[in-house]
Amino acid sequence: MRMERELKAERIGVLCGGMSGEREVSLRSGENVYQACRRLGLDCVKIDVGSDIATRLVEEKISLAYIALHGKWGEDGCVQGLLELLRIPYTGSGVMASAIGMNKLYTKRILEAEGIPVPGCVVIDQADPKGSAEEAIKRFGLPLVAKPVEEGSSIAVTIAHDRETLLGAARDLAQRYHQSIIECFIAGKEITTGVLGTGSAARALPILGLEPVAGKEFYDYEAKYTPGMTRFILPADLPPEITRRAQDLAVQVHRTIGCRGVSRVDAMVQPDGAISIIEINTLPGMTATSDLPAEAAEAGISFDGVVERILLSALEDCTF
Repeated sequence: MRMERELKAERIGVLCGGMSGEREVSLRSGENVYQACRRLGLDCVKIDVGSDIATRLVEEKISLAYIALHGKWGEDGCVQGLLELLRIPYTGSGVMASAIGMNKLYTKRILEAEGIPVPGCVVIDQADPKGSAEEAIKRFGLPLVAKPVEEGSSIAVTIAHDRETLLGAARDLAQRYHQSIIECFIAGKEITTGVLGTGSAARALPILGLEPVAGKEFYDYEAKYTPGMTRFILPADLPPEITRRAQDLAVQVHRTIGCRGVSRVDAMVQPDGAISIIEINTLPGMTATSDLPAEAAEAGISFDGVVERILLSALEDCTF
């Protein structure tokens, strides 16, 4: 109850919108979180994040920030660093874990070092994307997945089944992004697992299975945020031993990256039961079609309850 009284005393800023390619999704997440805060009886304001964010935080007298931003400048440690300079506690992971989690390549390297299974990849050489594509084909064979290392919501992801498609994707990524990868394609069931808590208190939520509708090869941006575009299987249709292993891996990834409060870990379960970690999302979406709220509901935690837990965790985990 002490923490509940502390929440009631806070002036909460729900930070959303921002300047990334995921702005519209962030606005939807932010509105949902803002309404939850109001239902909880909390003193809150919704802030559309722009270049004046530092001034807005001071003017609004924000004492606790709920970060509902997605993508660059919101999920990559930038806003987190600003909030630390202003001594404002905030939800989610700290500066380092946010930066690592946003970068698919560095996440992959850290997980590999800890013995956690991830798909192999080739970094696209901006000066020679064709050479990188040819190297990936030689090492892994087709199909392959081309993606930028610092985008979310499957933006600019291509699954290439032939050489020409891969070459085109590699050239496009080299022109548009400072760093991208070509990743080994993992066939199997796509799953995602939410994690709540920090350190030894981190616990996995029920696993959500994802099956895009006909015409969709994978869980892309449209499938993520358009109702009816994905079949959600909750809990995922997995044998009990694989379910336990996938949940354990999700918590291990959360702790290895150094996440706080909340995360969501995406993975593929291959036909032989092997699990490969695809990526971690340190600021999971909170829209009407988002995965984390659905998983929490399956565990008996309401949307408002998830928001409250994440806010409480921000106060408990604050180091200043």
